[in-house]
Amino acid sequence: MSSSSSVTQEQWSSRYGFLLASVGFAVGLGNIWRFPYVTGQNGGSAFLFIYLAAALIIGLPLLITELSIGRRGKSSAPGSIVNVAEASGASRSWGLVGSLGVFCAFIILSYYSVMSGWTLDYFFRAASGSLEGITANESMKMFSALNNNPWKLLFWNTIIYLLVIFVVRQGVQAGIERAVKVLMPALFVILIVMMIYSAIAGDLIAATRFLLEPDFSKVTSSMIMQAVGQAFFSIGIGWGTLIVFGSYLPDDVSIPRSAVILIFADTFVALLAGFAIFPLVFGYGLTPTSGAGLAFETLPLAFGQMPGGAFFGALFFLLLITASLSSCIGIAESVVSWVSDKWNIERQKGILLTASMAWFLGIFSILSFGRWSDFYPLEFIPLFAGKTIFYSLDFLAANILLLIGSMLVAVFFGWFTTKKIKEIEIGIESPKWFDFWHFMIRFIVPLVLFIILVMAFVE
Repeated sequence: MSSSSSVTQEQWSSRYGFLLASVGFAVGLGNIWRFPYVTGQNGGSAFLFIYLAAALIIGLPLLITELSIGRRGKSSAPGSIVNVAEASGASRSWGLVGSLGVFCAFIILSYYSVMSGWTLDYFFRAASGSLEGITANESMKMFSALNNNPWKLLFWNTIIYLLVIFVVRQGVQAGIERAVKVLMPALFVILIVMMIYSAIAGDLIAATRFLLEPDFSKVTSSMIMQAVGQAFFSIGIGWGTLIVFGSYLPDDVSIPRSAVILIFADTFVALLAGFAIFPLVFGYGLTPTSGAGLAFETLPLAFGQMPGGAFFGALFFLLLITASLSSCIGIAESVVSWVSDKWNIERQKGILLTASMAWFLGIFSILSFGRWSDFYPLEFIPLFAGKTIFYSLDFLAANILLLIGSMLVAVFFGWFTTKKIKEIEIGIESPKWFDFWHFMIRFIVPLVLFIILVMAFVE
C-alpha cells in the first residue's frame, strides 16, 4: 500500500481551515433535515439529551481516534490504518477496516447526492413562488411528483456531482478549504436569520418546551439506538473521511481540542436547526412527528402561508443546499483519496472515477422512489424486509456498516496500536485525561457499539 500518493502532498493552511472543512463535512442534511424530524418522532428533548450524551461519551473518543490515525498514517483511510498497524507491529489486514469505511462513504454519497438534488429543486420552487398558498394535499403531491420524475432527479443529481467535481479536483487548500470558507459562514448566517424569523413568526415557547423540557418516560431502547445512530451520522464517524482529514493535519494542531470544538459546533448547528424549524411547525399547527417529509412536505405549508414566504422558503432551501453540498464534498474526498492511493492515479482522474461510479449507483436510488417503489431487493433478509433500494442502502450504511467500522477502529487503536503512538498523536498532557480516553476507547466504546448493533439486529 503506497502512502506517498497525492493524498499526502497537501495540508490544511491552518487549524481554522481544518475546523471549517470538518464542520462543513459533519454539518449537513443530517443536522438540518434529519435531526429535527428524528427528534420530532422521538418526543423532543429526551431524545436530544441522549443524543448529546452519545456525541460526548461515544462520539468524542472515536473522533479523536480517527483524526489521530489519519495524522499518523498520512494516507487514505485504509492506507493510514495500514501505516499505523505496521508501526505498531500489527497485521496489515487492519487496513480492511478503512476499506469498509470508504465503501460505506461511497454508498452514502450515492444516495445523499440524490437527496441533495431535492434541495436544489425546492429552492427554485420556493424562489419562484410555487409554494405560495399551497395546501397539505398539494404539498404531498408536489413531493411525490418530484420523486416520480426520474429524469428531473437525474438532472439535479448530475448538477450536484458537477459542483462536487469542481471543488474536490482543485485539492485541499485551493478546493475544499476555499469552498467551506464561503459555505460555512453563509450557512451560519442563513440559519440565524431563519431562527430569528421563526421565533417572530412561529411559536417559540412551544418549540422551547418541546426541545428543552425532557420527558424521560418516553425513553425506549429504540430511541437510544436512534439517538446514537443520529450522533454518528451527524458527526460523520465511521465514514473514513475524518481519517483523511486528519492526514492533512499539521503536527502542531491539538486533536482533542479540535475534536471538542467539532462536536460542539455540530451539535450547535443541530440545535439552531431545531429552533429554526419547530417554532414554524407549532406556530402553523403542523405536526412535529411528520417524519422524513418534514422539510419537503410539511414546511412548504408554513412558507406558503407566511408573509414573505417565497423569500424565507428560498432561504431555507438555500441553507439545505449549502449544508448538503459541503457534506458531499467531504464524503467524496474520503473515496477520492482511496481511489488515488489504491490505483496510483492523479487526483483529477480519481474524482471523475468516483463521481461517475456514485452517479451510476444513484440511478437505482432514484428509480426506487418512483417506478421501483414496490421493489424490495433484499426481502428474503428479515432486517431488509419491506425496504426499497434507497432504504436498503441507507439502513446498510447508517445502521450496520458505520457501527461495525467504528467498533473495529476502536478495537484496533485501543488494543493493537502502541501506547507511544497514541500519546504522541493525541498529545493529552494530563495522564489522567489520557487514561480516561484510553479506557473509553478500549472498553466502553466497543462494548456500547456491540450492544447497539445487536439491538438493531434483534429489532
